[in-house]
Amino acid sequence: MARVKSAGYPFVVVLGHHGYYPRFGFQRTSQYGVRCQWEGVPDEAFMILAFAREAISAKGGVVRYRDAFNEAI
Repeated sequence: MARVKSAGYPFVVVLGHHGYYPRFGFQRTSQYGVRCQWEGVPDEAFMILAFAREAISAKGGVVRYRDAFNEAI
């Protein structure tokens, strides 16, 4: 995460286990009005670590993955 932050990325989004990622500072994306492109993703499993909260629109938004990830669904 230090490398990601130092590279200037404002946040990281993960789709993962709700018991694992919060220990690293990840929070539910729903707190920022951000949602996943795929329907049915549990709220507690879609998380964000914001380095620059001002970079996240107050309106929220939709996280879209590369098409290759669609094959894994």
